[in-house]
Amino acid sequence: MNNNIPSSDPQFIQSIKDKGLNGEPITREEAGRLANYPDINALCDAANEVCRKWQGSDVDSCSIVNARSGLCSEDCKWCAQASRHSTGCATYNFLDPEEVMKAAAANDQAGIRKFSLVTSGRAVSKKDLHKFCNMYRRLSKETDLHLCASMGLLDVEEMQMLKDAGVNRYHCNMETSSEFFSTLCTSHTPDDKKRTIQAAKNCGLSVCSGGIIGMGETMADRIDFAFELADLNVDSVPINILNPIPGTPLQDTPLISEEEIIRTVAIFRFILPTKSLRFAGGRMRLSHDSMLRIMTGGMNGVLMGDMLTTVSNTIADDRKLFKEAGLNF
Repeated sequence: MNNNIPSSDPQFIQSIKDKGLNGEPITREEAGRLANYPDINALCDAANEVCRKWQGSDVDSCSIVNARSGLCSEDCKWCAQASRHSTGCATYNFLDPEEVMKAAAANDQAGIRKFSLVTSGRAVSKKDLHKFCNMYRRLSKETDLHLCASMGLLDVEEMQMLKDAGVNRYHCNMETSSEFFSTLCTSHTPDDKKRTIQAAKNCGLSVCSGGIIGMGETMADRIDFAFELADLNVDSVPINILNPIPGTPLQDTPLISEEEIIRTVAIFRFILPTKSLRFAGGRMRLSHDSMLRIMTGGMNGVLMGDMLTTVSNTIADDRKLFKEAGLNF
């Protein structure tokens, strides 16, 4: 792939912006050219126009609760909850239902519209899924939240149980490109995840699937990843930035630059022009200017509050950021 262009080319940027405004994804060749495009502000401004065309100016906000933590048998190299890694992460099988309701009420009051229970492990057992479904039924009755679930590699029957309990969206991150994934995890495969995503779609659930950047992959890997998500036709794409956690195999992974993160988001917008892109974990390390550029450079959604085993920006900080970016929350 030849990514070299000698100078800024306004006509090229205009052509990819026109595609995005028409809801048409760019090609792999065009994405490759954007990887080294010298005028990153022109790139981001164009991505912002496409984002506003399809997503408007309202922030697509969501929050999660770690409903089951730690003791995971999988071997994902990035994860603090894998039992084979010594990270000191909290471990519990079920979060107290009253704690779940308390968190849901706080999110509802703060104006965060989507709320998800997230569990560690390869998959929730049928027996335990019944318990979580009872939580969702209560959430459906006592809140107006849009309910999501992230409970591992489930089948159609299990997805239907969640839907019947009030869940609207299922989350299953592909994490990275299929080719790069095998270097990070061997206990399950991208095909396992794709089957889970299809099971959710078969039950009429919308799908949230994205991943983590900065795990040692190249920009070409990220581009491949974005095109895989486009092929899967997922509805929401969370973009996390690796927070190297001591005790995991990725603890010494060098941090990617803020400019690379900004550029990645803009390229994702052009590959997934009509989809919701969600700023998720790892953003606390970014400068204010970088976060502002990302929120005006292709990103329209934010995962707010705590991020499973790490902490995010406060809701008050996010409100200020959204206002400065000209976004409504």
